[in-house]
Amino acid sequence: MVLRQVLKSKLHHARITYANPEYVGSIEVGRDLMDAVGMVDGELVHVWAVDHKSRLETYVFGGPNGTIGMNGGAAHFFEPGDRVIIASFATTDETVTPQVVLLGDNNEILRDMSPFSIHG
Repeated sequence: MVLRQVLKSKLHHARITYANPEYVGSIEVGRDLMDAVGMVDGELVHVWAVDHKSRLETYVFGGPNGTIGMNGGAAHFFEPGDRVIIASFATTDETVTPQVVLLGDNNEILRDMSPFSIHG
């Protein structure tokens, strides 16, 4: 059996709504967005800047709808208004259908881009 890490969830072009270096750490994501792509509290996520070079890994927790907040040390790499991609992966030998949504400027879902499968 071969296990592969495959894309599970992606929020494409999310906008950072706040950056708080005084918080203990992690990224706060609106519960509506987490539910839309199947992310859960405490899940490891990758955060990739769209408009500059910052990339990091942290854990996600749910917050108010529309929120994308960078906390702790990660807040030094992002500013409100920055566009990011937030992705999580699964380690599996099974087929995964990633849940992917494209977001607008106010973190509203513009389009569900989920109809493809990735084979483990």
